[in-house]
Amino acid sequence: TSNRRLQQTQAQVDEVVDIMRVNVDKVLERDQKLSELDDRADALQAGASQFETSAAKLKRKYWWKNLKMMIILGVICAIILIIIIG
Repeated sequence: TSNRRLQQTQAQVDEVVDIMRVNVDKVLERDQKLSELDDRADALQAGASQFETSAAKLKRKYWWKNLKMMIILGVICAIILIIIIG
């Protein structure tokens, strides 16, 4: 009876040890995945900053291009008015 109890207890301990090993493996795997996710988030943040900078430069470029077109259009209209009036 005592031997049987000892075997049952040992079996329970072995089961708990196996469960704990699985849990430790899962925690280590989770830590690795979190680390990879953190790296990807950093890369995404860097890409977003670069995109924002490029978008601002592009916006400024097209603003100047639009301004030049408006000036050219204004000059053409002024020339046409001078021709009509003159």
